[in-house]
Amino acid sequence: MTTPTYVPGHGLLKDRAVVVTAAAGAGIGGATARRCLEEGARILISDAHERRLAASAAELEKEFGADRVAALPCDVTDEEQVRALYALGVERFGRIDVAVNNAGLGGTADLVDMVDEQWDRVLDITLNGTMRCTRAALRIMREQGAGVIVNNASVIGWRAQKGQSHYAAAKAGVMALTRCAALEAAEFGVRVNAVSPSLAMHPHLVKVTSAELLAELTRREAFGRYAEPWEVANVIVFLASDYSSYMTGEVVSVSSQKA
Repeated sequence: MTTPTYVPGHGLLKDRAVVVTAAAGAGIGGATARRCLEEGARILISDAHERRLAASAAELEKEFGADRVAALPCDVTDEEQVRALYALGVERFGRIDVAVNNAGLGGTADLVDMVDEQWDRVLDITLNGTMRCTRAALRIMREQGAGVIVNNASVIGWRAQKGQSHYAAAKAGVMALTRCAALEAAEFGVRVNAVSPSLAMHPHLVKVTSAELLAELTRREAFGRYAEPWEVANVIVFLASDYSSYMTGEVVSVSSQKA
């Protein structure tokens, strides 16, 4: 089955100020940053990889204008860097309307052979990093009385996969964090949701995942193909937009996996 035609922007995020983490490169974060710009937003992108971040920012500035694009390196395991990122968003745009918390780290290791450092690294980036970014955004949005947070979870938070106990635990934690934060944030007019992708293909995934596993995961998809990162970004934009105004605490599957 062929990939659907790329959908043009419709101004769903016109003049919104959006922060996207792990947005350098060709993955979901990069696709989300581009999709938000196409929908009229102003964006602040971050990533722990400074060279790739600078290249991504330069490309987006050239296409959409330097007045709509800002960038700041950020390691989501560092609380000071997280605070600095969201503070820059307010300084640059006057407010933060949308926070897309995309940073995460995977890996493959059977639990019996896993060492604490492997477990801790995945949990600190994927779950604790999402918590730090959600907390920083909520503190700003509480004062505004408005805002939207979209976290990136994974179908692995629901479904078992060999060698993924650390990543699955982290993503299940992101889902639980999203639901609890949503109840708290509703009191001050902020929505918190998450997307749960299965297999969205990008160059980094190819480097860290065996061809055999990618082929097997692709076969499990109902459409017989993997998702393009922009297909996940489309759902993130929907959750960030006014079209989802009554949705909060939801984890939306972006997947056609049959099992």
